[in-house]
Amino acid sequence: MTAATRPRIALLAAPEATASSLFGLYDVLGSVGLIWPDMTAAEPGEASLDVFVVAATAEPFRCSGGVLVEPRAGLDDVEAVDVVIVGDIYTPSDLPLGARFAAEIEWLRRMHAGGAVLASVCTGSLLLAATGLLDGRSSAGHWSYVDRFRADYPRVRFDPALALDLANEDAGLITAGGGTTWQDLALHLIGRYCGPLAATQTAKIYLFATHDDGQLPFSSMLRRAPGDDAAMAEAMAWIEEHHAVPNPVSRMIDRSGLTPRTFARRFLAATRYRPIDYVHAIRIERSRELLERGADAVDDIGFTVGYEDPTFFRRLFKRTTGLTPAAYRRKYAPIVESRRAR
Repeated sequence: MTAATRPRIALLAAPEATASSLFGLYDVLGSVGLIWPDMTAAEPGEASLDVFVVAATAEPFRCSGGVLVEPRAGLDDVEAVDVVIVGDIYTPSDLPLGARFAAEIEWLRRMHAGGAVLASVCTGSLLLAATGLLDGRSSAGHWSYVDRFRADYPRVRFDPALALDLANEDAGLITAGGGTTWQDLALHLIGRYCGPLAATQTAKIYLFATHDDGQLPFSSMLRRAPGDDAAMAEAMAWIEEHHAVPNPVSRMIDRSGLTPRTFARRFLAATRYRPIDYVHAIRIERSRELLERGADAVDDIGFTVGYEDPTFFRRLFKRTTGLTPAAYRRKYAPIVESRRAR
């Protein structure tokens, strides 16, 4: 494969980019064809992909963490590529992207119209959503931005469970979830453009394993500030401490002095949860903590957080986390045991 025929992959960067995904993708994708022959046969290799960083301009800048980024090109310098990857761009959950990244959004639309595959990682999916190209389509992204997606991009079917969404690949759109799911995306792109053998070799070099369980095992309950509603703030504080009591919703309503309908309406406005769903979310969050930290029996943990029916608890836990309680405990056991060994 000559330099002129190598697939071109542009990594879109900005000062808000996180260094881990940007340089991780750069290193891994740029190593395809180079490291494996040298590592296993002491023979020189040749890069299979042309990987480069593009930004608003070609001027150097520092990304999140103060790491220096030196783009090969600015947006106006790039007329066509095979793939654009929008990496993780850290942005406050309430800050609109349109005005800040107007030039990048227009460039992404232009690249896609020219035949490029657009891919995103973590919060980069927000920028991809801002192009409008995900409207009416599913999308992955960091699980904690589910409310942001639903508020700012209601036409996008955001799925917080997905680690890698390939449903729109035929339309030239691929989205990955949070954190290290950039590794799943990298392996997929290597397999697509360099073949499955190259993808397997890359996984072996870097000890990559795909996130087959999705994102739910890594997620956490999203709590919102109740705003100016003092009654709901008091109810939320009370249920945090009393989630295991029988009939918790009725007791919250009684304590508030509100009618059930008024309480439900105000609680939903304050938390984006129905009262009973909020109780379940707190109970499952607490059961996660107990499974991560202790060795109590699963049924005992279910009872501790408020479930007398162990079958119901197990089903709800799996629906929420994507794993059975036992599998969830096994997933985090090595981390817990390493802390105890110190």
